[in-house]
Amino acid sequence: MRSVEEQLEFVTDAAVTPEPVRIAIANALGLKCAEELQAHQPLPGFPQAAIDGYAVRAVDIGGERGLGRRDSDAEEAPESETECSLPVVGEVPAGSRQPLRLQPKQAVRVYTGAPLPTLADAVLPLEWTDRGRKRMVAHRPVRSGDFVRRVGDDIQPGDVAVSAGTILGPAQIGLLAAVGRSKVLAYPRPRVTVISFGRELVDIDREPGLGQVFDVNSYALAAAAREAGAEVTRVGIAEGEPRRIRENLEAQIARSEVIVISGAVGGAGSAAIREVLDQLGDIDTTRVAMHPGSVQGFGLLGDERIPTFLLSSNPVSALVVFEVFVRPLIRLALGKRNAARRVVRARAVNHIDSRLGRRGYIRARLMRDADTADYLVEGLSGAGGAPAHLLAGLAEANALIRVPESVTDIRPGDVVDVMFITQRS
Repeated sequence: MRSVEEQLEFVTDAAVTPEPVRIAIANALGLKCAEELQAHQPLPGFPQAAIDGYAVRAVDIGGERGLGRRDSDAEEAPESETECSLPVVGEVPAGSRQPLRLQPKQAVRVYTGAPLPTLADAVLPLEWTDRGRKRMVAHRPVRSGDFVRRVGDDIQPGDVAVSAGTILGPAQIGLLAAVGRSKVLAYPRPRVTVISFGRELVDIDREPGLGQVFDVNSYALAAAAREAGAEVTRVGIAEGEPRRIRENLEAQIARSEVIVISGAVGGAGSAAIREVLDQLGDIDTTRVAMHPGSVQGFGLLGDERIPTFLLSSNPVSALVVFEVFVRPLIRLALGKRNAARRVVRARAVNHIDSRLGRRGYIRARLMRDADTADYLVEGLSGAGGAPAHLLAGLAEANALIRVPESVTDIRPGDVVDVMFITQRS
């Protein structure tokens, strides 16, 4: 029997990052950038107002030279002992393309993002004035540069906007848009194909007959792969003669970076698809020291050596094996530095049983203590004899308790390792 660590090393050694492709930035969220992107022009490209107010010469309202204040500092400046009044000679909204020139002892009404009139060196916040339209009264002075976004304050030409290897989040996508990049070279989402096998299976749009059950796994595993960040093709149920199944698999090998087949281990029904798989590559079927999902298979198919997982037909076992082995492979292919789920320490609130010699992955509900903020965890299977194979328990879970191979009994108050699997509201 292979340990979880040995099987995980066997699996992750096969991780392959897809070749980078040029992708529209609207579709690049969460992907790993494959190029260094430099700015070709400054950002902002022109002096602009950082706040709603009046463009002025600081010297005209008793100000002086300074380093400039942000819009968030507008409430912090002290009141001036004297007030100053200036005529308002125009208005400049954001996006204006009409240049204005400010004369001494004048003010221009400006809005956030508006280009600054020539000779203006500061913006007087609206809150520091009487908000006059024809003439405004300044209650406080500003310094030269206050509330002004200077040319290149954010980025200068030649600056690196996004580095190679960066995971493209909302801020990076926004920065690419700000420097005028509509596409980016990035590593695409790994293509994952999900297939179910079993003569007892029918799709959910059909009524199952005697001895038949709905195909749960292809839907559940496809959803899990999408949640992990993959581009997913759900083939559904593999049917027909071995030749037809082989042709179907060969087609999927050509368009996939990962293949997941449920119902391909355990039971006499899996023998037919195993024969086909043996013709297409090297698949290792073994027992892993874990529960549920001990019996599983992994190998490489086709000349492309595509990582392929064989999972149990039991939905709970299949999803747990996916969490432990398939998801990390997808995350590595995405370029994530940490492919594993977050693990926290939590105090058990009920009694939980596990199997000696096998690492337990017990469905659980993770909570926070309202008084101490400590993590608490309630086992939803393997507790008090509760069946470990029922899917409803997994649907209620937001975590898996990770029980060491040497532990068979967790008592209320014991501290255990818990993997987040989803955030429940």
